[in-house]
Amino acid sequence: MIKVMTLFGTRPEAIKMAPLVKALEADPEIQSVVCVTAQHRQMLDQVLDLFDIKPKHDLNIMKAGQTISEITSRVILGVESVLKEEKPDIVLVHGDTSTTFAGAIAAFYQMIPVGHVEAGLRSGNPYSPYPEEMNRRLTSQLSALHFAATEGNVENLKKEGINVQSIVKTGNTVIDALMTVIREDYTFENPLLNTIDYENRKVILMTAHRRENLGEPMENIFGAVRKIVEDHEEVEVVFPIHMNPAVRAIADKHLSGHDRIHVIEPLEYESFANLQNRCALIMTDSGGIQEEAPALGKPVVVLRTETERPEAVEAGTVVVAGVEFEAIYRITSQLIRDEATYKSMSEAVNPYGDGKACGQIVDAIKNWRNSK
Repeated sequence: MIKVMTLFGTRPEAIKMAPLVKALEADPEIQSVVCVTAQHRQMLDQVLDLFDIKPKHDLNIMKAGQTISEITSRVILGVESVLKEEKPDIVLVHGDTSTTFAGAIAAFYQMIPVGHVEAGLRSGNPYSPYPEEMNRRLTSQLSALHFAATEGNVENLKKEGINVQSIVKTGNTVIDALMTVIREDYTFENPLLNTIDYENRKVILMTAHRRENLGEPMENIFGAVRKIVEDHEEVEVVFPIHMNPAVRAIADKHLSGHDRIHVIEPLEYESFANLQNRCALIMTDSGGIQEEAPALGKPVVVLRTETERPEAVEAGTVVVAGVEFEAIYRITSQLIRDEATYKSMSEAVNPYGDGKACGQIVDAIKNWRNSK
């Protein structure tokens, strides 16, 4: 049997790794071991419960106010001890978090091959998203297998000198996860969300949390959203707010006191996925939502100056609005008013696959082992 250890620590990682863990567990040729760092404790546990995943190892590194350096050092030391005990044939990490990079380093130090799920995304700017862009680039240099979601991701890896024989185009596992939780008859735990008229209102789902957007960029974002709501009577905004006190302070300044702006507490993944499915469009500085929303036919306005997911822009499912007030207002207002623009984005083909990425990754791991 091939012993495969999956390593993740945040909610976005857990969402995208959960269907892969299930696929690994279901394969008789694979012994699956799950290790979590709990870089995000509460939000991680929500996803583990939803997908019924029981980690064998939980490093529980979460501490209030911890720095990136502290996270990285704790992950390296914690993962090292697990690797010495388990001695897996390969360690799978995902995406761009500090858990990803530090886990890959720990595996490299133990001379254990790394498989990088969602490899090859690049924004081109080492400080945006920060520190995720460099986490991705460095993890690529440490990995033996690269599971790239799109042809563009494959090309990025080739340009960096990654051996083409180690790259497998798979699609994105987030689509696998998404398709397991969407239900047309879903009832939200938050009663407010069950009272909104999604059919007849233009409901905008917004998320904003990026470090690089704190300060003036986020002031611009929230100010533009406020004006959009004031100028369009048919618009309602739902904003599941991040736990970061800095985000909450800016939101309170710009978004409070309006009956069509609903600032709510963070949602569990299943609720958030179904809210995406109900809304008209999405405004976000998140990366993963740029992949999920196109699968649901929802246009995305990206609240960042660049994206490491250009395939979505090229496909027409995503538009990068930046972080300036006027551009955000203009682009979003056009989507609200112009049915042709909205239709062209909502009906564009999703570039992130068909929901069968996990099976391709499992097959690639078995082929890699058999070729050794």
